[in-house]
Amino acid sequence: MSVGESVALECAYFDAWRCRSCTLLATPYARQLAAKQADVEARLPALAWEPPFESAAGGFRNKAKMAVAGSLEAPTLGILAADGTGIDLQACPLHEQPIQDAMPVLEGLVRDAALTPYDVPSRRGELKHLLLTASPGGELALRLVLRSSEAIPRIRKRLDALLAALPLASVSINLQPDHKAVLEGDDELVLHGGTLRMRVNHVPLRLKPRSFFQTNTAVAAGLYRQATAWIDEVDPASALDLYCGVGGFALHAARPGRRVAGVEVAADAIDAARETAAELGVDAAFSVGDATAVDLEGAGAPELVVVNPPRRGIGPLAERLEASAARHVVYSSCNPVTLAKDLAAMPSLAPVRGRLFDMFPHTGHAEVLVLLERR
Repeated sequence: MSVGESVALECAYFDAWRCRSCTLLATPYARQLAAKQADVEARLPALAWEPPFESAAGGFRNKAKMAVAGSLEAPTLGILAADGTGIDLQACPLHEQPIQDAMPVLEGLVRDAALTPYDVPSRRGELKHLLLTASPGGELALRLVLRSSEAIPRIRKRLDALLAALPLASVSINLQPDHKAVLEGDDELVLHGGTLRMRVNHVPLRLKPRSFFQTNTAVAAGLYRQATAWIDEVDPASALDLYCGVGGFALHAARPGRRVAGVEVAADAIDAARETAAELGVDAAFSVGDATAVDLEGAGAPELVVVNPPRRGIGPLAERLEASAARHVVYSSCNPVTLAKDLAAMPSLAPVRGRLFDMFPHTGHAEVLVLLERR
């Protein structure tokens, strides 16, 4: 599809200089995409590029991370200004419509349950963040990040009314008592449900409260389809998905006669992947562990490895993949800079196919999928 040279998205917050997070918003979307494609091609070795996978200009973001500030009488759900005061962004046009529709209800919860917004300058208050995720089916998962457990009884008292007002599959409380720039703490209390079903293509993925998932569901679906197509083309007998999260790549690639496995450090994500594998009835084994320490040399070494690391890249795992028996690697990267560094550390694995996935329109961020083949 093509959206031509029109302005990417109308946003009153951007125009009023209340929020400038979308640094490229004034740039027509076609030019944004062309610039990203040129940048990744310049950073990476020569390879055959598929056409970039475009995003919708707005309404694409499945997760809202709203800092809560202001007062009980006038709470703000959005971001913080440089001085720590709140900027309300409830109608941010990046968010999927069910998220935008839920914001007034959640503002009402802040007032009704007396969830005093946390004031960063004075270090006082209870409610720090409100995190809301939407599934393709319109269900929601809500997390309230609190400084202490003091307000939990009041939230429980209003839970039935909240469930009647919103299609919530999960409601949980996260406790983050420290005054520091950390989004969440170690303690999570589930008040309702605990799992959000995210059907992506044919795979009913599950998200627990702490699970990571790509913030652009439609583009993530395209990413999984492309990776699966490349995997099916080389048709390995075994595939290992490292940094597997809730198992998106492995579960898409599962086939009769193909052994797939996944490794992830987050135990709740592995639980979710196992539940989905059981529902689908596929041959997939998922385990909690360090992706950089898996066996890539033994008798059970995989023919193909998928890596989907955080922004820092795969680090020492690159050398291990270089020395492994893997014939192919599918690398999904959210940072072309570290991707280029990792590719340089794997000279025997040549990049042969690539595609840009515009997971984060209106910003300089780029998601890149690359197929590597043993020379």
